[in-house]
Amino acid sequence: QVQLVESGGGLVQAGGSLRLSCAASGSTVNYYGMGWFRQAPGKERQFVAAISWNGVNTRYSDSVKARFTIARDSDKSKMWLQMNTLRPEDTAVYYCAANSPYGGASSDGASYDYWGQGTQVTVSS
Repeated sequence: QVQLVESGGGLVQAGGSLRLSCAASGSTVNYYGMGWFRQAPGKERQFVAAISWNGVNTRYSDSVKARFTIARDSDKSKMWLQMNTLRPEDTAVYYCAANSPYGGASSDGASYDYWGQGTQVTVSS
């Protein structure tokens, strides 16, 4: 069983930065591909960024490319999303997710088997 816990959300002004963290636990989570998704009120869940199990490959949505950076630590049990130059449209609940053993940087939410509880990010204008 894999458990994911997000932290680091909050309220920030437009142009500011936040760093989200995801702590993963479970017997094989170190070898899972992982990603970040977000969901704003009244909207569908949206892919944000993903990283392969070994940290070699990353993928970003066009809306966050060049502003957000995804990374994971050397033992692969923690993942981060550094968010810079935040915009009001980035306001959403952000979810950490894990896909599969030796998984890649997938943008398809259906390929993710485990999800965290989410952390709220609010960007004021």
